[in-house]
This record gives sequence, structure tokens and C-alpha cells, in this order.
Amino acid sequence: MKEKLKFRLLIIFALQLIAGAVFAQDHMYSQFFNSPVYLNPALNGQFDGDLRMNLIYRNQYTSIPGNLTYLTASIDYNVPQFGGGLGLLFTRSSEGSAYLNKNNIAGIYSYSVGSQDYVLSFGLQAGVTNRSVDYSKLVFGDQIDPSTGFIPGSTTGADNPQFNNKFFFDAGAGVNLTLKNFNIGGAAQHINRPNQSFTGTPSKLPIRSTLHASYRYNLTQDDNLDDEDKSYIIPSVIFYKQGNMQSLNAGMQYKRKSINVGAWYRTGGAGGPSAVVISLIFDLFINRDGGEKLRFGVSHDVPAGGINYGNTSGTTEGSIGYETTLPSRDRGEQKFYGASRCYHFY
Repeated sequence: MKEKLKFRLLIIFALQLIAGAVFAQDHMYSQFFNSPVYLNPALNGQFDGDLRMNLIYRNQYTSIPGNLTYLTASIDYNVPQFGGGLGLLFTRSSEGSAYLNKNNIAGIYSYSVGSQDYVLSFGLQAGVTNRSVDYSKLVFGDQIDPSTGFIPGSTTGADNPQFNNKFFFDAGAGVNLTLKNFNIGGAAQHINRPNQSFTGTPSKLPIRSTLHASYRYNLTQDDNLDDEDKSYIIPSVIFYKQGNMQSLNAGMQYKRKSINVGAWYRTGGAGGPSAVVISLIFDLFINRDGGEKLRFGVSHDVPAGGINYGNTSGTTEGSIGYETTLPSRDRGEQKFYGASRCYHFY
């Protein structure tokens, strides 16, 4: 019975992977606030220091055979003179026992306009994506016995496509507005609709649209305290759409000094899995006066819907960030001094 259940799960999992490949849906992180450049290129360079590095890893449905793992690393450099920055983003996904891999590296440029009351940021992203598949790890219908399942040592008579490796140019853009205690932004990825097909039949990557909004409510009504010593409730909403797939993530964070605790509910859209997400973030200030800090984050998704938690063990994310001020650098005049910035919302 246990083996039969595992086999059924494998079939369901394979069908989900195939559906994901057909719709070409990008992965999204539950800790969107710890992968800001992936969320929106307009958030590039939007932080208090000079240099920022972020790394986030997602392991989806950890107890089901076959990998669904995602990794994003970014580094961005704050240029105070124009309120934006320069950045580099690397993203890797591995799906289905590594049968389908995708790597992307992109450069990002951002620029801001504003005053002491608001900051409006724009971001442009351009890079190269490599998509590859290992056909030897795929199982076809002629390798499955209706009674016993997969036939060990069997080979398929299906023809493999001529190519298993694809490179293509990929571009995106974003905008973000911070107005007092409000932050709202939007981004579009794959705006050039690149062809990701391994065969001669075109398969254009659908545009991924993202809208996000946050509000920061101050629980500590004491003007004598610095911002980092106050307590905040930060509700947020994030909407994703790509092709026929869409998802809404809504929840809030409680932030006080170095601790940030969040709870979220994410809808899976038409036929997709929904989830409840719990997150915990801890900031370790190495040199508060010098703007040097480490950020550690962990979150866990509990499926809420058709997927059983006991069979999947949910999804876990871990993240680490580093931010610092370069001592030898002349930052010059600070633009938008006194205005709220997007990094105040996470």
C-alpha cells in the first residue's frame, strides 16, 4: 500500500512538473522581502548602505521524490547621487530530479526621483537565460506497466528532440513608489517574450506581472525614539500573474528592532495549491554606526488545499543578507533625505 501511494504521488508530481513546464510559470519566494531585486528591479540600490548581498534558497515539497529547488543570489551597489544603483542577479531552478534546469544572470540599473515626501524608483533588467533538460531521466508511457508501474531497465521508443540546451535573451522592468507610510510597486519580467523551445516549434515565455503594496503602521507613538527602536505592523499584498496562472499573497509582519515575524496566506489560483506561510527574520548588527549588518531568514509553507502536508512536508526557505557601508567612499549629498524608503517596509 505504501509503495502504491508513493507511485501515485510520483505520477501526480510528474504531472505537476509537466504542467509547470507547459505554462512556464516562474517560481516565487515566500520571503519576497528577502529577495527584493527578484521581486522588482526598481528595488535595486534601495537600501541605506553602500553594498548589499542577498542569497535565498527554496526547497519545495521536501518529502516527495524529485527536486523542486530554487536559488537566487544578488548584489547591488547604492549610488546616492541618483538615488538608485547598479546590480547583478543570478537565479537557478532545478525541477524533477534535475531533469529540467534553468539558470539566469542579469544586470540591473535603477534610478529614482522624488523629494522629502516621496520617492519614485524605476528599474531595468537585462540578461541571458540557459534552459537545459536531461532526456535520460524522463519516463515515457512505453516504460510503464499498467499493473506494476515503471519497468526497470526499460528504454523508450520516443524520439528525443535534437537539442537539450537553449540560450535566450531576457528582459524586465519595474517601478516603485514610496509615499510616507505607503509603498506600492509593479514589475514585468520576460517583456521580450523569449522563445524557450528546444524544438522548432516556438514556445514563448509568458510575461510575469507582479504588483505589491505595503503599509507601515507605527505602534510606538513616541517621537523621541529612532525608527529602528520603534515597533511596526506592516500588512502587505502581492499579486502575481503569468500566462493563465495567478496567485495572491496577503499577510503582515510585526517588526521590532532586530526581529521580524510574519504570517501570510497565498492562494494558488485556478487549480494551484494554496498555503499558509510563517516567517522569522533576525538582523544582526555588526556595526550599527557603520551600517553593517547580517540578516537571517527562515520561512515554512504549509499546504492549505488539495495537497496533503503529511505527503509533502511543505516548503522551506532560508535566506541570508549582508549590508555594509564602504569606509573609503564619499557618499556625497544624500537625495530625498527624510523620506520613507522601500527598505523601511521589510
